[in-house]
Amino acid sequence: MASASVSRESVPTSAVFPQGVPRWVPLLLGFLTAVGPISTDIYLPAFPAMEQAFHTDAGNVQMTLSIWFIGLAVGQMTVGPLSDRYGRRMPMLVGNLIYALASAVCAFAPDILTFSIARFIASLGASASLVIPTACVRDMVPDRNAGAKMLSQLVMVMGVVPILAPMLGGLVVAMTSWRVIFWASAAYGAICVCFVLFVLPETLPFQKRVALSPMTLVTRYLTLLRDRGFSSHAMVTGFSTFMQFSYLTAASFVFIKIFGFSPLHFSMLFGVFSVFMIGASQVNGMLVGRIDSGKLLQGAVLVAVTGALLLVGIVVWGNWYAGSAWKHDQIWLIIAAMLMTLAPTGIIFPNAMMGALADHPSLAGAAAALAGTMQYILGALAGVALGMFPTTSALPMAGCMLFGTIMMLLVCAMRPKTAVVSGPAA
Repeated sequence: MASASVSRESVPTSAVFPQGVPRWVPLLLGFLTAVGPISTDIYLPAFPAMEQAFHTDAGNVQMTLSIWFIGLAVGQMTVGPLSDRYGRRMPMLVGNLIYALASAVCAFAPDILTFSIARFIASLGASASLVIPTACVRDMVPDRNAGAKMLSQLVMVMGVVPILAPMLGGLVVAMTSWRVIFWASAAYGAICVCFVLFVLPETLPFQKRVALSPMTLVTRYLTLLRDRGFSSHAMVTGFSTFMQFSYLTAASFVFIKIFGFSPLHFSMLFGVFSVFMIGASQVNGMLVGRIDSGKLLQGAVLVAVTGALLLVGIVVWGNWYAGSAWKHDQIWLIIAAMLMTLAPTGIIFPNAMMGALADHPSLAGAAAALAGTMQYILGALAGVALGMFPTTSALPMAGCMLFGTIMMLLVCAMRPKTAVVSGPAA
């Protein structure tokens, strides 16, 4: 599979691919990583239908998204160190199998409690595919800028599936039962199991694996948290996730219930947002190496803050000062401001994540897991916060998105100056 006939990226060689990393590797890792985004996005258009099917309220349905995020956070804390000890393939194989089986249980859950439990178990399994591909990149590409470029490719691949996912979810809700969505998720998990089993190479050599014990694990995480380069970059990705999940949690109710979008039209709008985020990630891939990754990160955060400020201003103006006739124009202004806020995440994530991992090659799995855990804990908090407000205004969503971007800006300022230096990690 690593033959010379395969087209390769101009990235450093590795023990796995001594002649260069093939182009299919980012495609494969991106497809595996997309398990998380697709499982989050595909059922968003079904929220109102699930509310009716389970005879519950909107807050309980939104809470299933928070449960999903909590499971991803807990799972990553475990699976990251396991991948440093036992290699990358086995934890990802087991994780995808758990995800597939639990998704099938979600498909025929009779009530919201059963669904929530199965969803939590599915998230524990899905966490493997969120954290391990990032560690694989660090295994193969030690250079910070080259790693950020490959992560940008992962963002592109993992973003294509979520563009289609909500559209598929909207079609399913319009044409048949929302339960079909989770049968499709189970099938996706089964395909991932096959890819890991038959295609994915092991990127962590046996001699580079580290011991695993409770005390070692605690020491490892404390070492990472005490490192300002890691903690500041990880918190940037965390508050970026808080901002994105504020949008994910509330958007279906805002656009379907408040502005009257059909589930299909909302899914198409969701796809537009995803296209812009993927486009930004590809711009990042072209600019990394020409512009310092730290400067790209800072610029993207500033754009996101500006967009979030505009979003809050538009919502406040529309709710309290503008007349009802302005509602049609308000929708398009809200969409434009949300694009300005969400698109920069395609630049923020790869640069912040490689900044977090760059100085810890022997702890790549644990570092990726801890950073991912911070992301999903903050994402779960966004869901909990939004669940406390009625779904009668876009202001809670806009306010939480603004909070996330402002915190990104503050944490970004805490990065050590050496964190923006280009070149191979120490």
